[in-house]
Amino acid sequence: MNKINLARVILGGLVAGVVLNIGEFLLNDVVLGAQMKEFFARFGLPEPGNRFLVVAVLLTFILGIVIVWMYAAMRPRLGPGPKTAICAGLLAWFGIYLYSGVINGMVLQVPTNIVLVALVWGAVQYAVGAIAGAWLYKET
Repeated sequence: MNKINLARVILGGLVAGVVLNIGEFLLNDVVLGAQMKEFFARFGLPEPGNRFLVVAVLLTFILGIVIVWMYAAMRPRLGPGPKTAICAGLLAWFGIYLYSGVINGMVLQVPTNIVLVALVWGAVQYAVGAIAGAWLYKET
């Protein structure tokens, strides 16, 4: 059995992280920016500051690496290519967006339209990020 090429996992993961970070910026600042500001104001919450942004960006890069690592681990069973990359991306989407998004949306009373837009956006974003990262992955 082939070993996972960790250098390529990191390279592809960083590319996936760029795609995911751009997607998060577009979603939270452009697409839902006004609605999010209204939500924070309604509950008297401060808007996320620089510390939050630094942690979120770094964790998103790590998430990109994890997604490409999952892709590399899935390749022997599902084969290389976009289908396997999408599967890896959607597995991450399930744990990050679907599960936590729905639970947190219910607890924090986030409006349903914001949750739905974020869920759909996230599914596309994670699939595209996984494909971009997987494109750079090569076996050792």
